[in-house]
Amino acid sequence: MKEILSHYDPITLDEMSGIRLMNRTDTKFVTTRPMLERLLTLAQADYYAQTIEGANMAAYYTVYFDTPDCNMYTVHETGHTNRQKLRVRSYVDSHLNFLEVKTKNNRGRTKKKRVALDDFDPENHAQFSILNPQFEAFLHEHLRYDPAQLSKQLENRFDRITLVNKGKTERLTIDLNLRFHNLVTDNYRFMDDIVIIELKRDGLVPSPILALLRQLRIKPHGFSKYVIGSALTNDQLHCNLMKPKLNDIRKLLNH
Repeated sequence: MKEILSHYDPITLDEMSGIRLMNRTDTKFVTTRPMLERLLTLAQADYYAQTIEGANMAAYYTVYFDTPDCNMYTVHETGHTNRQKLRVRSYVDSHLNFLEVKTKNNRGRTKKKRVALDDFDPENHAQFSILNPQFEAFLHEHLRYDPAQLSKQLENRFDRITLVNKGKTERLTIDLNLRFHNLVTDNYRFMDDIVIIELKRDGLVPSPILALLRQLRIKPHGFSKYVIGSALTNDQLHCNLMKPKLNDIRKLLNH
């Protein structure tokens, strides 16, 4: 993977900050590492690779919160579009951490609000609590749930590659080396062969990657890390509506 990415022209975080997708559409795809290598080889002439201090793959850590009966999970799993998630997202290599509220409304629009965390340590998150006066105003404004009823449910780690097309009208995030740990059941699930691709683009501009995805028969496929990770690590959760997606993932893993 690193060998393939070394042939990409680099783009810095400062250069990335100038890319504003005003009419943005987001589409997810699920594939495997061997297919990703083929895709990256085909796409290198049309894309930059985000590079930070010489590295073009960044480590991420996330811990998700939910109610005791996992209402956030259930609302998503049962297909409701008006839903929320609460998480801490850590950009491990740059030591940046944020408490984030993601809200999706019934028109399919997703908004993310976040506040920086100065003292969060992904390796020692047991000391962290959202019941902190410094978060009270933020959570009261953006979260529909009572923070006192929420606790840590699932943590996950992954590595991310970020590509930008040469026209700077889209971003492509590629998540691999997915690892889940359920903090309630203490079950683990590693999905190192699964790759999640998310295309974020200006809806008015053609995308170079779409033709390559079609060529390789990589199809659009929803994938929520919290919902999939929870379903795979907690047998007590209802997942009837998730079974088609879980079966698709198992087929990819067995291919």
